[in-house]
Order: sequence, then C-alpha cells, then structure tokens
Amino acid sequence: MKAAVIYKKGEMPKYAECAEPIPQNENEILLSVKAVAITNLDKAKASGKHYSSENQNQNETVIGSDGVGLLEDGTRVYARGITGTIAEKAIIEKNRMVPLPEGISNATAAAMPNAVAGSAMALRFRAGIKPGETVLINGATGFTGQMAVQIAKYCGAKKIIVTGRNKKTLENLLELGASKTISLKQDDETILSQLKEIHQSTPIDIILDYLWGHSAELIFSALKGNGAFTNKVRFVSIGSMSGDNIQLSSGILRSVDLQLSGSGLGSWTKEEIKLLFSEILPEMFLLAAQNKLIVNIEEVSLIDIEKMWNKEISDGKRLLVVI
Repeated sequence: MKAAVIYKKGEMPKYAECAEPIPQNENEILLSVKAVAITNLDKAKASGKHYSSENQNQNETVIGSDGVGLLEDGTRVYARGITGTIAEKAIIEKNRMVPLPEGISNATAAAMPNAVAGSAMALRFRAGIKPGETVLINGATGFTGQMAVQIAKYCGAKKIIVTGRNKKTLENLLELGASKTISLKQDDETILSQLKEIHQSTPIDIILDYLWGHSAELIFSALKGNGAFTNKVRFVSIGSMSGDNIQLSSGILRSVDLQLSGSGLGSWTKEEIKLLFSEILPEMFLLAAQNKLIVNIEEVSLIDIEKMWNKEISDGKRLLVVI
C-alpha cells in the first residue's frame, strides 16, 4: 500500500510503498482511509518534539494519528489509528471510532476531531462552561481557535473575546460568533489596557489559551486584583505556539480567584475520552452536517505529502490529505 512514511525522527515524510497492516486481535479492525488531517500535533510527534513522543524511536513509521474511512461493510467512520493513518489502510480500535452522519464530507469530518478535542474538552471538562459566561480565546485565528469560537457560542457564551495577529482572520471570527477582537500586533500597554477594560466591564469567566508565552503574561497581568473580591476565572492552557515558559507573579495568584489547568493528552481522564467519542464528536459532526459549524480546509493528495508537509496554510485552514 502507499503511505506517508518517516524513516528517521525529524526527517520529512516520504511517499512510499509499505506493507499493509494486519489486525492483531478482535478489538482491531482494518480501515480503508479516505481523508486525514495534518495537525500541529502530528508534526510535533513526527519530529519527536511533542511530550508524548520524545522517548519514542522511529524506524519506517507511517505517520498520522486519526482519520476518516470505510470499514469492510461500507460503514463510514472517523477513528483513531493504532497504526499510522496517512496511508491507504490503517488499523483502528473498535471503541475509538464514530459513525458519520449523512451530509458531512470525508474531508470536513477528518478536519474536525483534533480541533474539537482542543476546544470542547477544555470548555466542558476543564472550564465547566455555563450559558451566559464570558470567554476569552487567546490565539483564536488558528483552525482550533476558530472551532473554539463556534463551540463556545453553541455552549451559550454571552460574550467571546478573541486575540490574534492575523487581521483578516480576526475580522472573520466576528462572523463566527466573536464579540470583540484584540490584535496582538499592538504594543503591550494597548493590549493590557483593552484586556483590563473588558474584564472590568464584563468579567472574564473562561480563558482558552493556545499561545502561552508573552500574551499569556499580559492576560494574567490584566486579571490581577487589588485586594477586593474577584470574579472566578478558569484559565485553560491548550497550546504553546508562543513559547513553553512564562513569568507568573505569585501576587497575581493571590489577588484573584484563579483556576489554572491544562487540557491535552495525558490530562484527560478515561471517562472524558469515552465521552469524547460517545457524545461530543457525534454531536459536533451532526452540527457540521447541518451547516451549523463552519470548517475551513485545504485538500492535498497523498502523493504530494513531501512538498505539502511544511506548507504554511493561510487564514487558519486545516490541511487535509485525501486518499
């Protein structure tokens, strides 16, 4: 079969021929793959830079962690792969798949799950979002941030503030449900002033952070209290596109009712993962099938994997490999 293969950690994937995988037990089944998203998570794991893959050795490894395809009986599903999924065939677990509704394309369904996990899981399980709350999404111009805006709105957020550097995409987020935009291209004083003004007029309840780094430091500074009672803020770290480390004053932690947590691989419980597959993904797939979720994608063919792997995708699109 044809697949995207990495022969040495850190190298570019190659379009190559390799052996078709074989199920090893009754819980494993073969999937004929039709579409797979290329995510930042997949790139980080392939390079060995993600915390979940730092100690893994790679030797002729098919890449890709999930995808959309057909079972032997023709059922169309989204599934997590036991073997790499950017291939014509992959092995999946029976309890890690979701049948797809009519009306949703293979590419759209393949694009969504990583972003849904990176937004809905944080909103539901870490932040415990309630209707009427105010949500700040730091770094909302990426694909997952765009999904987070729509899911926060669907969950009943009263006000959604978004930050980012891409002016065009920030403006587009207003059409997806955002209430106010803050450009991170401004100087620190201007950004801090805008954040403080928003927090004073409509206290921020939830912060989804995809950037960390300096913008997160500014947000924490804007939350700092003065000794009076404060609104509880649930800050959820999801990504670190702006750096892994920040400086955080202990005075900020003592001056505000702050819940700081992370949402990602290793932080979710087994029960939460089960709910992702049994409730959250089916619900989101149905919304997309009904055109109630907008998914922004760019499709490429498997044969072009080498030249497309590091392509910069504009306007927060998700790159999709169609097989």
